Amino acid sequence: MKVQELVDKLGLKVLAGKNGLDREIDGCYISDLLSDVMGNAQEGNIWITLQTHKNVMAVASLKEMSCVILVKDLGANEDTINQANEEELPILQTSLPTFEIAGLVYNLLNNK
Repeated sequence: MKVQELVDKLGLKVLAGKNGLDREIDGCYISDLLSDVMGNAQEGNIWITLQTHKNVMAVASLKEMSCVILVKDLGANEDTINQANEEELPILQTSLPTFEIAGLVYNLLNNK
């Protein structure tokens, strides 16, 4: 599945990184602790978080993640948006809390 399909099926808002919407998704990782993501997330994962600062993009890029989903209508600051656009790494937004978007992503990735 590509990030654009995730956006379309879950009604997510694209905040930045629109040129990366063709990235392939290969799983999901959920954490708000950057060191946890650095140690455990996999290439191609969606990253669901409430962290919005520029370091999120550094970690997502390092781990070659497919996109970042910000929960609870949280937005990203200008530095984060600029870096996402440079890296072509989508930042997506949902009004849902982590638990709910995680369930939807799980069902979508597992064809349920």
